[in-house]
Amino acid sequence: MTNSVNKAETEVEPPEETTEAAESKNGTASATAAGDDLDTEPDFAAAPEPVEGAAKRGPFRSVLGVVKTARPRQWAKNVLVFVAPFTAAQITNGGVLLDALVAFVSFCLVASSVYLINDAIDVEADRAHPTKRNRPIAAGLVPVPVAYAAAVVFFLVGLGLSFLASPQLAIVLGVYEAVQLGYCFGLKHQPVVDLAIVGSGFLMRSIAGGVAAGIALSQWFLLVTAFGSLFMVAGKRYAEVMLFERTGAKIRSSLKKYSASYLRFVWATSVAIVIMSYSLWAFELRERADGSVWPVISMVPFVVAILRYAVDVDSGTAGEPEEVVLKDRILQVLGLLWVVTLAVTFYL
Repeated sequence: MTNSVNKAETEVEPPEETTEAAESKNGTASATAAGDDLDTEPDFAAAPEPVEGAAKRGPFRSVLGVVKTARPRQWAKNVLVFVAPFTAAQITNGGVLLDALVAFVSFCLVASSVYLINDAIDVEADRAHPTKRNRPIAAGLVPVPVAYAAAVVFFLVGLGLSFLASPQLAIVLGVYEAVQLGYCFGLKHQPVVDLAIVGSGFLMRSIAGGVAAGIALSQWFLLVTAFGSLFMVAGKRYAEVMLFERTGAKIRSSLKKYSASYLRFVWATSVAIVIMSYSLWAFELRERADGSVWPVISMVPFVVAILRYAVDVDSGTAGEPEEVVLKDRILQVLGLLWVVTLAVTFYL
């Protein structure tokens, strides 16, 4: 009898998870998905650390923190400055390539200044966040005044460097900085406006490559870039909203004003315009290339790649576009085939 009682006592079920623990778990799981274009860098540390202790790490850790906050991983976006020289068949021209490289470095520095300011502004909110509190500024590794000073240095160096290529490039960088600062200081909480601003960042990168090298940009090329950017941004927001609807994960207040059907409308409209604009651009290229069939052939891998990426968008799993591309081998092959067809068009 005693043994039976003891056995029953040892089989008591474990206590249920508290509401606070569940909310903390949900918040952590959705931290990446609830980010925006300026909130895509991974956390600085794996475990939380008191702000007071982190501030005592010394100047080396502060410098390292500034570098991490500058988000060098995001510099890959700036390869868009090479698109205009490539599509103008000028990428093998030494002078044009040098100007494009100047535009690339300048855009990296200016974009990093925006990241620093964004994290400095959001420092208090990040410290209350389950994962963002580990960012260098929120964790106390980089004092807020140092972050602002570093942002000014990054911007001035990038702007000064841009004059080596073209004064017009400096204007584009200045406009980019102004628009992105508006985003940091509150426009990211405005529905639709946030989509337009994030998408404009990609468009300005493409324009920067053209103005740096003095290359006239096709109207169809600009439309493809603009609505292609809007397609990806709307797809990212759609993934965040779908995550919220499935799990109740925390998201930014502006995203709560979007419905899944509205974002579906935006990205579906955008992808239709992208395909139409690219087709018109391809026919324009055929005329410029003395009737070459390769620009028309390039439409095949381009359209198939867009539609394949749209599968991920429609399923709500395109929260990080770069991860979708890196994991999808078929999408990578389609992209390579597309580049090859354009290279044949312009350089053979």
